Amino acid sequence: MKAKNQITVEKLNQLLADYQIHYQNLRGLHWNIKGQLFFALHARFEEYYNQAAEVVDEIAERILMLGGQPLHTFEDYTKTAQLGVVANVSEAKPAVESVLESQRYFLKSFNEILEVAGENNDEGTAAMMSDWIGHTEKEIWMLESFLA
Repeated sequence: MKAKNQITVEKLNQLLADYQIHYQNLRGLHWNIKGQLFFALHARFEEYYNQAAEVVDEIAERILMLGGQPLHTFEDYTKTAQLGVVANVSEAKPAVESVLESQRYFLKSFNEILEVAGENNDEGTAAMMSDWIGHTEKEIWMLESFLA
């Protein structure tokens, strides 16, 4: 069975793979953060990975709604993801910088998917991306403010 809006499904699967890497990056940051900002960042990274888990679920469900098959193995994620793995980061500044870089990457991805969804009259995906764009723009602003 061929999914309707196949290109949207492919882009959403790319996003799904990237978000799974992002989720694991956030778990690592949560576990490994040290220093004077430990309490604040440990809690914040937990909030971020819980949010990421919800986004992963929404992406997979949207792929299914479009008649596609969501990627679901770590092998699929590592072969497909373009977002880099963050490893062995325990200091506040590089940790927050890595999250900021990911948010900028996702903002670009959301905008690309929004464009494709619009071209294919896929209002559900477009609305999802619009919501995430606004949220991500705010997160970028907050992370940049933290680093200023």
